[in-house]
Amino acid sequence: MVDLGPPGARGGVWQPAAVAIRPAGGDDVESISALVERAYSRWVPLIGLRPAPMDADYAALVDEGDVFVLAEPEVVGVLVLRPTDAGALMVENVAVEPDRQGAGLGPRLLEFAERQAAEREVRELRLYTHERMTENIERYERLGWTEYDRLVEQGFARGFMRKQVSALPA
Repeated sequence: MVDLGPPGARGGVWQPAAVAIRPAGGDDVESISALVERAYSRWVPLIGLRPAPMDADYAALVDEGDVFVLAEPEVVGVLVLRPTDAGALMVENVAVEPDRQGAGLGPRLLEFAERQAAEREVRELRLYTHERMTENIERYERLGWTEYDRLVEQGFARGFMRKQVSALPA
């Protein structure tokens, strides 16, 4: 389990309201895949495609590491992080169980991503979303993310966003 406690706190378990963020394991793959399918399915009619996270190989991603789940104890959120060639940490996927959306779990996962970046001495987080997912773009902007590019990539019209990460206090 990973600590999301106060700045400078390390180790232990972060458990507000009996919710823990922990590294995903092989036993979580089925739950992750099902959650992602439910979380992203509402976007298919809007963008005319299955969002890329719906078709990701979660068994391989979990084996590679950098996949985290928010569990209570069942999986209600997932976060996939990947280092970039540019020295940033990419949030490849952040998803929350549809009936738990709006409860602040997505921002908790993104705060966790910031802490992961800071602990790795990475100063920038990045993410992308489909440009038609305007409510997601607005949500990320409210959380301090800024858009820096738009382009079509693998058939998806993506908006790319970034957020600067502060160093952990010594």
